[in-house]
Amino acid sequence: MATYLDFEKHIKQISEELLTAKIKDDLPAVEILQKNLEKEVSKTYKNLSDYQKLQLARHPDRPYAIDYMRPILDNYYEFHGDRAFGDDASIVCYVGGFAGRKIIMIGEQKGRGTKNKIRRNFGMPHPEGYRKVLRVCKLAEKFNLPVVFFVDTPGAYPGVSAEERGQSEAIARNLYELSKLKTKTISIVIGEGGSGGALALGVADRVAMMRYSVFSVISPEGCAAILWNDPGKQESATKAMRITAEDLKGLNLIDDVIEEPLIGAHRDKGGAIDVIKDYIVKTLQSLDTLDDKTRLDKRFEKILSIGAYKE
Repeated sequence: MATYLDFEKHIKQISEELLTAKIKDDLPAVEILQKNLEKEVSKTYKNLSDYQKLQLARHPDRPYAIDYMRPILDNYYEFHGDRAFGDDASIVCYVGGFAGRKIIMIGEQKGRGTKNKIRRNFGMPHPEGYRKVLRVCKLAEKFNLPVVFFVDTPGAYPGVSAEERGQSEAIARNLYELSKLKTKTISIVIGEGGSGGALALGVADRVAMMRYSVFSVISPEGCAAILWNDPGKQESATKAMRITAEDLKGLNLIDDVIEEPLIGAHRDKGGAIDVIKDYIVKTLQSLDTLDDKTRLDKRFEKILSIGAYKE
């Protein structure tokens, strides 16, 4: 069953009435309710607060990395392991055909259902996960295959085991290596981009965010706990942190905002897959026009400009 948030209650009511009308084959009622639903969706989603966008980014029905990778890729094959410690299931890596070329896709996977969430560690990678990312990226560089990252994590796993195996070094190594990776790279925040766990997949030629995604150095709950000693002030923290796609685009911290369906990827997964696919095609075509030196110079200039300001 679909999950509805508090601000979606009117949409839920109309959707249920519409479903009943369809079951009864009441065509006049279906037509009226369909128009009412479109009006309610427009009214609700065109006036979302930053906190409501955060809720959508974390929505349990929102597509995860695999939900995009498998429909987009042809004849895909999954990579496993970092060749040093083990295989981190919170990081998924695929190679396959896409738009007439071979391409590699790497993403953070949260998992659905209790068993799968535990297996995927709720989308919080261990060091071996980030080392798997780097191993596959180096393979892509060797064969000149473009890489697309799908960012969706509350953050890197903060447990003792991760620290013992070098969590901070693994993230820092990815930032360094991805900044100078020779192959074309695209990074897309599809849901929740949290802290260094997201940034470790967020260095690329083009960095984009979906309309209802967030990207932040810390979770709003963590920020509220630190600043006000009250995690309950997460709504105020969300607004103050400016973590939405529009905010980050305005600050020139990302390159593009992907206009997912107005009703959200959690309600229109097919539409979300289509816009992601179109964005990747157009972006790769744009990157194809640049020689390697020009592209790497532009990437480096973009990285150096982050945090710079003029009075």
